[in-house]
Amino acid sequence: VQLQASGGGLVQAGGSLRLSCAASGRTFSTYRMGWFRQAPGKEREFVAAISWSGVGTYNADSVKGRFIISRDNAKNTVYLQMNSLKPEDTAVYYCAAHRDLEYSDNPVSYDYWGQGTQVTVSS
Repeated sequence: VQLQASGGGLVQAGGSLRLSCAASGRTFSTYRMGWFRQAPGKEREFVAAISWSGVGTYNADSVKGRFIISRDNAKNTVYLQMNSLKPEDTAVYYCAAHRDLEYSDNPVSYDYWGQGTQVTVSS
């Protein structure tokens, strides 16, 4: 599966952005999807994950109550709605996919990655 992330940009603290990740292929609904982010000089960090159906979602503690992951299997797209953004949310955001049976917050578990989209939050 090929992934294309979009929707990043520059936003003031407290603002919102919605990231999208469009997937190619007809098997999108068989992949668990995740969002990760990487700030300069830091390791790639788990943000959120979602099950095949979209019923199960998992968020990092740092974004709980602010970010919402969702998916539309009919459109082969996964979303990350980001609210109440903070300067520390500034990073390149990546979407990723895997077919393991279990949820994972480890980037090593993910087989396919999008190219990343830059999110910058100004104070």
